[in-house]
Amino acid sequence: MTEITATRTENTRLQRIGAVLRDVMTRPSGAIGLTLVVLHLVLANVSPWIVPYDYKAMDSLQMLKPPSGAHWLGTDHLGRDVLTRTLMGGREALLVTGIATPIAVIWGGFVGIFFGLVGGRLDEVLMRVVDAFLSLPWILKMLVLIVTFGTGIEVLIPTLAFFYGIPVIRIARAATHDVVARDFVSAARARGHGRITIIRRELLPNVLDTLMVEGAMRWSWMLLAFSSLSFLGFGVSPPTPDWGLMIADGRGLMSFAPWGVLAPVVALSSLIIGINLTADALAKALGIDRAQKAPV
Repeated sequence: MTEITATRTENTRLQRIGAVLRDVMTRPSGAIGLTLVVLHLVLANVSPWIVPYDYKAMDSLQMLKPPSGAHWLGTDHLGRDVLTRTLMGGREALLVTGIATPIAVIWGGFVGIFFGLVGGRLDEVLMRVVDAFLSLPWILKMLVLIVTFGTGIEVLIPTLAFFYGIPVIRIARAATHDVVARDFVSAARARGHGRITIIRRELLPNVLDTLMVEGAMRWSWMLLAFSSLSFLGFGVSPPTPDWGLMIADGRGLMSFAPWGVLAPVVALSSLIIGINLTADALAKALGIDRAQKAPV
């Protein structure tokens, strides 16, 4: 009987996921956004096998060449193919943020749900701590840790996950406050269920939609933050292809070789726009009001 119930529950979940995806795809913003995101994910995975040149290959005779048949997007100041580096430029960003985003949503969501359930002075103290973190510019907070511990992936992932998980606490707490006063939560408390059980059975299923939308939004902001760190020299290290690093290298050559900057800018912008459009369509499909503010 337990196995049959579990199977039915799993089928129900799959049906709901399919229904949500169909709803997202029927919306123009969702169709365009999801197409852009999937395109970038596919290119990030297959780019090492389809790029025309080695991304590290330098040629002093081909420096700053404009787009041509040999180099469709031209070459940079070291004679490297811009198309090759642009196609491969999203791999590192998608890897780092693809790991950091779920971590941020999971830890921030759990903390927000837990303290939203507990309430009282402990909840108020937590929110004042969260407010203190959010009052500081994100770039300064990240740079302190990155300068202290280094710029490797093993530092960037936990740094991004930690700082971008803090705003999730507010969203999860606000969603929990909307649920915790309902009768089924009071009934669970009356039955003697512990807090972890209430979170797992009663609260998490009712705030999961909000966390999914928030995760999509955090992903786009985290991508922008990662590229900004690379632009400042605190992200990936040369010669690894990265959009932020490419923009930093080509910004001084914009007046006579703009293709070295325009290509990564278009790539990064299209990915972030795609994620935002998808998140917006997902929020509408799930009935989430993204304009709703969290209580203080």
